[in-house]
Amino acid sequence: MASRRISPQTLEELRHRVDLPGLISRHVALTPSGKEFRGRCPFHEERTPSFFVVPEKGFFFCHGCRARGDAVDFLRRMLRLSFGEAVRELARQVGLPVSESEASGADSSQRLRDVTRLAQEHFQTLLWSSEGASTRAYLQARGVTEETARAFGLGWAPEAWDRLAERLERAGLREAGLETGLVQPRKKGAGCYDFFRGRVMLPLRSPDGRPLGFGGRLMAGGAEGPKYLNSKDSPLYHKADTLFGMDLARAEIRRLHRAVLVEGYFDCVLLHQVGVRHALALCSTHLTPGHLQMLARAEARELVLLLDGDAAGLAAVERLAGPLLAAGVATFVALLPQGEDPDTFALREGGAGVSRLLEDARPLTRHLFTTVLPEGREASFEAKMLALGRLRDVVAKIPPGLMRTAFLHALSAHVGLPSAELEGVLTGTPGATAAQAPSPPPAVVTPAERGVDALEARAVACVLRHPSVRDQDAFGALEHLQEAGLRMALGTATTGGLTATGVVARALAGATRTLPTEADALVKVFRATCCELSLRRLDAELAKLAELNRDPRPSGATLARLSQRSELLALRHRVRQVLQGLR
Repeated sequence: MASRRISPQTLEELRHRVDLPGLISRHVALTPSGKEFRGRCPFHEERTPSFFVVPEKGFFFCHGCRARGDAVDFLRRMLRLSFGEAVRELARQVGLPVSESEASGADSSQRLRDVTRLAQEHFQTLLWSSEGASTRAYLQARGVTEETARAFGLGWAPEAWDRLAERLERAGLREAGLETGLVQPRKKGAGCYDFFRGRVMLPLRSPDGRPLGFGGRLMAGGAEGPKYLNSKDSPLYHKADTLFGMDLARAEIRRLHRAVLVEGYFDCVLLHQVGVRHALALCSTHLTPGHLQMLARAEARELVLLLDGDAAGLAAVERLAGPLLAAGVATFVALLPQGEDPDTFALREGGAGVSRLLEDARPLTRHLFTTVLPEGREASFEAKMLALGRLRDVVAKIPPGLMRTAFLHALSAHVGLPSAELEGVLTGTPGATAAQAPSPPPAVVTPAERGVDALEARAVACVLRHPSVRDQDAFGALEHLQEAGLRMALGTATTGGLTATGVVARALAGATRTLPTEADALVKVFRATCCELSLRRLDAELAKLAELNRDPRPSGATLARLSQRSELLALRHRVRQVLQGLR
C-alpha cells in the first residue's frame, strides 16, 4: 500500500503548536529584537548576526545566506533529517499524533514543496530581470510599488512554452511538476510545456509563507485564456483551504481581531499597500469550512466583505452569506461606490478612505434584506416573492437550529410574513409540495383547513399543472385570491423554486386529484373555476353596495355607487354567459 501524505491541516497544526524561538534557541543563541529574535546564522560563518526568527509569522530567515523556512525546515537543515523524520520528531515533542505512514509519505510531499519553491524563484527572477521590464511597467501602471511586489513575491511567466519545464527537468523535478500542475505533458511527442504563460504570477502561500500554488493574471496581448488562471488542486494546494494574503495579514488580523475579505488578488495587494494589512482574497468563488477554520486560527472575530457596488458585488454577498450565517461569523458588508473596484478606490482614497468605508459597513443580514427587498413590509406581493426566491439558496446553506431560526425571525420582521410559513417556503421541507402531500378526499376542504377555499385551490392547482392556462383567466379572478399561501404558490408557478406548505399544500393536493389530465379539459375546468370565483366576488361587492345604498339621504357618493352597481351587474351578466357556455 502506498504511504499516505501528511495532510496540510496536520502540518499547519504542527507548526502552530511548535514554539519556534524555543526550538531554535537550543541550537542558536538568540536575543530579543522588538517582536523578533536575532542571532548568528547556524548555516554559514558570520561575525555580525543576520539570522532572524519571527514568531508571529512562524518562520526564520537569514539575510546573509538567504536560508529561510519554518520549524520543520530548521530541524531538517540543523540535524540533517529527511522531511518525514523532522515531522515525526516535532510531532513527538508537541504531542501531536502522526502515523508512521503519514511521516514517511511526507518525504514525497517535500518534493512537491521543492518544485513549488523552485517555480516561485523562477518567476520572481524573470520579473526582476531585463526580460521582465514590460511586466514591471504593467505593475507600475496598476499602482503596485516594487516594495509591495517583492513582499507578495510577484513574478512573471513569459510566453515561451517550456522555460519552467526545462528548469524542472534539469533539477530532476519533472514528475513533481506534473503532480502540482505546473507543467503539462505534450499531446504530441515527448516532454512537457508550461501551464502558466504570458502572465503576472502571484504565489498562493500558506499562513507561514510557503508557496503552495499560483494565480496568473493574463497580460494584455499575451497568451490566450481566461484573465485569471489558478493552479489546479494538488496534494500540496487546495483552493478550499487557502486564502490569498494570509501570510502577510495574519499578524494584523490577530491584533484587530478583524479581517477584510475581497474577491480579487490585486484588490488585496493594493489594500495592503495603503495600510489595510488585514485584507485577504478568496482563491475561488466560494467560502468553505476550510477558509472559516483558517480565519478562526488567525483569531478573526469579525469579517468585513469589501465588494464592488455593482450587480456582481451584490451577487457575491448572496453567495457568501449562507456559509457565514451558518458558521455564526459576525459579518459586515462595505460596498464601494458604483463602478469602483477595491484596488482603484484604495489608490485614489488611500488607507484613510478605505477605513471610513469599513467603519460604515452594515451587518450582513440587514444588508441582505434591504438589498433583495428595499421596501420591506410595504413591498408588493410580487416583489416579496422575487426576494424570497433569491434568499432560498442562502437559507439552504444554514442547517436547522438556532441560526436558521434567528435568520427567519429577522426576515419575517422585514417582509411582514410569518416566520413559520417562511421556513416551509424557503426550505422545501418534506411534504411541502402538492405532489408529496397526503391526499384528502377530492375537492373536500374542511373547516380544519383554516378557510383554504376549494375554488381558489382548484384554480391555483390548474396553473401549477400547466402555467400556460393562466392566460385564460379572462376576468382577473386570480388577482383577488384570499389565501396568502395560494398567492405565494401562484406567484412562483412559472419560475419554480418556492413551494406550498402545510394546510395550503394539502388543499392543493386534494384539488389536484380532481383535475383532468387532458389539456383541453384542464383549460375548461380552469375557465369555469375562474368564472365561479369572479361571480362570487361580484356578488359580494354588489351586496356591499346594497348595504351602503340603504342610507336614506342621497348624495354624490350615492350616485357614484349606483353607477358602479350598473357596471358590476353588466360584468356579472357576461361572466354568467361564459360560465353557461362551458357547462
